[in-house]
Amino acid sequence: MAAHLTGRYLEFEIFPFSFEEYLKWLNFDLSNINFLKEKQGELKGILRKYLIKGGFPEYIVKELDESYLKTLFDAIVYKDVVKRYNVKYPTKIDELARYLISISSSEYSFTKLKNSLNFKSVLTVEKYVKYLEEAYLIFSLERFSRKAKEIIKSPRKVYSIDNGLMNIISARISEDMGRLMENAIFLSLRNMGLKENLNIFYSKINDMEVDFLIKEGLRIKQLVQATYASAKDEIEKREIKALIKASEELKCKDLLIITWDYEDEIKIKNKSIKFIPLWRWLLF
Repeated sequence: MAAHLTGRYLEFEIFPFSFEEYLKWLNFDLSNINFLKEKQGELKGILRKYLIKGGFPEYIVKELDESYLKTLFDAIVYKDVVKRYNVKYPTKIDELARYLISISSSEYSFTKLKNSLNFKSVLTVEKYVKYLEEAYLIFSLERFSRKAKEIIKSPRKVYSIDNGLMNIISARISEDMGRLMENAIFLSLRNMGLKENLNIFYSKINDMEVDFLIKEGLRIKQLVQATYASAKDEIEKREIKALIKASEELKCKDLLIITWDYEDEIKIKNKSIKFIPLWRWLLF
């Protein structure tokens, strides 16, 4: 409808439940959470469940089974995308959507998608990815560069609208908590009002990746890593090294690593790195 109402409409984005909204639905009392270890343990149990189930309100509130998410996925692909854009090859876009959601928090390129999924042209893949983005099923994050040509040539990272969908579609045997954390962090950044490829990017310098680069105007405001770690020795040195390297290259001093259950602040090469547990970052 927006195409027919240019300049005469307001847009509102409504996302699945954030973790804070999920806790409000559960009536979880957050008072004294900073001082009660037992309560923090209960909160982390709820967070783990949230990362796996996702936040689609009807699915959560009505306690529906996983078939709801499968039906929802089909409805988005075939009604919001295939029908709306009159897609010529519906099974191919369905296949593409499933693949992209299954690799959430990972890099992709249009050429690799074309070859992997046997599309006839890169242009078709690019067009179909755009349709899925406009339906809010996936988000694509560009690699940060000050050169437009490098941004165009570099792979993008894909994120799913919901962790529950990500788990159902990927049909993994075991949980990949690192990827689930990263996807949830991206969605939380979007819920804060930050926009992909405007305020949020990812960084890769000499094959050392930083999960999120937060940009404010012309300056790099913050660099963020996500890791499923509960102690300092569980955090890979490569992640810290990538953060330090990006900090030097991009002249950014605000360095953050979001962990599962480790909190501290350390100095390396005269640079201060904060470690914050995911539950605390999501809420405070």
